[in-house]
Amino acid sequence: QVHLVESGGGLVQPGGSLRLSCAASGSIFSTMGWYRQAPGTRRELVAIIERDDDTIYDDSVKGRFTISRDNAQNTVYLQMNNLKPEDTAGYYCFADSGRFGRRWGQGTQVTVSS
Repeated sequence: QVHLVESGGGLVQPGGSLRLSCAASGSIFSTMGWYRQAPGTRRELVAIIERDDDTIYDDSVKGRFTISRDNAQNTVYLQMNNLKPEDTAGYYCFADSGRFGRRWGQGTQVTVSS
């Protein structure tokens, strides 16, 4: 059974930084990544990373966010710099495996406000 545990969200001022972590267990994972969802909006892709470290970013976070992973620990990270109020959302990690398909974490709240 796959289990994902996220950590690292919180309240930060505009221009600040946060680092999100998502530890996965229960399988070998190919694609891992992060989506986010603000109240009243659809869940949107933030960044994904393949097992060979190929990455894709949404245009809104390019140059500010960096996704990385540790395959030995089955953990994916999202380093978020120069945060803006519009980055405020619930952030959800996911992990894909051949056996279980896509599984999601419980979400962690990021609030950017002065």
